[in-house]
Amino acid sequence: MMPTEIVMIQRYRSDYQPGVVQLILPIQNQEFGIAITAEQQPDLSDIDNFYQQGNGDFWLATIDDRVVGCIGLKDIGERQTALRKMFVAAPYRGREWGVAPALLNTLLMHARHHGVEDIFLGTTAKFLAAHRFYEKNGFSEIPPAALPASFPLMAVDTRFYRFSL
Repeated sequence: MMPTEIVMIQRYRSDYQPGVVQLILPIQNQEFGIAITAEQQPDLSDIDNFYQQGNGDFWLATIDDRVVGCIGLKDIGERQTALRKMFVAAPYRGREWGVAPALLNTLLMHARHHGVEDIFLGTTAKFLAAHRFYEKNGFSEIPPAALPASFPLMAVDTRFYRFSL
């Protein structure tokens, strides 16, 4: 059965900031047991200045103006970027919704349009579905030593990927 609600992919606006936090924190804390607060993620309180600079940006998946997914692209210089904060609320995961591929495709189109050459990302060992998703979509696992010096390392990240455009 196909969903009856319509998913919209749109560029982040600051009035959606509370919705982004309400999406991300329960996934990190309850679903994956990662004890992290919004205060420990300063990018969440300043998304426009952290992500929407240079070749970076931040997008939302919304249903009826409610944030159900997000993805960020951080410009780290040298035509390189970091994919950050890709989250989809559990009820909206899966092929029938297509939220994760829509968010990733939006990010990839933006990156190509802006001449980005590499997209790097870090994730935790716990996000097994994320590993499969990234690999299925052309990301290759790399050792931490292959990350550029400008890559923003997160303490919880233990697996790293690269996508070359």
